[in-house]
Amino acid sequence: MALTTDRRTFLKSAAAGATAISMNAASYARVIGANDRINIGIIGCGGRGIGAHMRGINTHAQSENVVISAVCDPWRLRREEAAALCKEWYNLDARQFVSYRDLIELDDIDAVTIASCDHQHTTHLKAAAEAKKDIYAEKPLGKDLEGVKKACDAVKKNNVVVQVGTQLRSMASMTGARELYKTGVLGKVGRIEQHRNEWRPYWYSYVKDVKCDDVDWDEFLMDAPRRPFDANLYSGWYGYRDFSDGTVPGFGSHFIDLVHYITGAQFPISSVCQGGTFTWNDDYKFTCPDHAQATWIYREGFMVSYTTNCGNGGGDSFLISGENGAIDLVNWEKPMLTGDGAGPKMACVPEPKMIEHVERPDHMLDWLQCIRTRNTPNASIDAGYQHAVAVIMAMRAYDTGHRMVYDPEHREIRKG
Repeated sequence: MALTTDRRTFLKSAAAGATAISMNAASYARVIGANDRINIGIIGCGGRGIGAHMRGINTHAQSENVVISAVCDPWRLRREEAAALCKEWYNLDARQFVSYRDLIELDDIDAVTIASCDHQHTTHLKAAAEAKKDIYAEKPLGKDLEGVKKACDAVKKNNVVVQVGTQLRSMASMTGARELYKTGVLGKVGRIEQHRNEWRPYWYSYVKDVKCDDVDWDEFLMDAPRRPFDANLYSGWYGYRDFSDGTVPGFGSHFIDLVHYITGAQFPISSVCQGGTFTWNDDYKFTCPDHAQATWIYREGFMVSYTTNCGNGGGDSFLISGENGAIDLVNWEKPMLTGDGAGPKMACVPEPKMIEHVERPDHMLDWLQCIRTRNTPNASIDAGYQHAVAVIMAMRAYDTGHRMVYDPEHREIRKG
């Protein structure tokens, strides 16, 4: 069913009454009625697009009255796989596109999910916002600050609902940790750190035999430097700096977003980062480092450290450490409060204790519900901007060898 202007009026919205007071005029006009179907398009039909976005939407398709009716990807095989699922789930022939431009021009598409390559995120996000589509956008939000700022500005100017794909903050366990942190049980927190290791870089598992004739190579490259088609580069793009910056924004964006979510911090003051390829030197010639360590200082008075070692998978940890103990988040489903490391007679608990969960809608459901209510999703565009600033700072420090600082007033990262 096509989305028309009439469908976005207040009188047809079952949810608008409770939220109308806080809405501006533009948001007010976009409310979709509770009985109206939401049509969604998929931009990027790879592992995240199909495995996470499409399947996540379909879990709630009946209860939320949503349907996926258009798909887009430069690789024909991925487009056809996504369309086949739409046929299986909804008994419809989803429209298939090579370019995002054609998909976002569809008047009957209400919302899109963006699971494209990292170097494409901000282009797709800005264009979808300007087309007034609500958006679920994968992390990291972008590779360069200027692109991120333009995309975020477009989102706010056009009053679209955006959920950023840092889905860990919607877990009941992480929300429970957030509520516990607010009580001050840890005392003064000085250090937050994660070690997230693998036996080899994750981009190796994505390398596939891709035929040039099946791919629109220019659509993939977008603004990246021109070069001949390369199947390894296309399928293993996670490992090449022109298209991704590796583990710090890849894994580390989840971590830094949780730091912000749990502690309430927004932007780091400064960042330094080092790393390199120390283990996996081979014929693939991947350019993302297989080892990296980034640190950030926050004005709240703590240091944050993120480390990935892709030469040995042992030693994972995730700790928020204070003078009275720590919150141990290494098991995402079962975070623990512990008195380990506290000074004499300062331990907050005598024995480790599992943190009580705080239930909330899953990340995709939260977005679908916010499309109707026009409420702000759990991982808002502001949250996405904050994690993007942090990881971009770290990668600039990595590339330059200099400490980077962030000026929130002018939205600038510079050497400091």
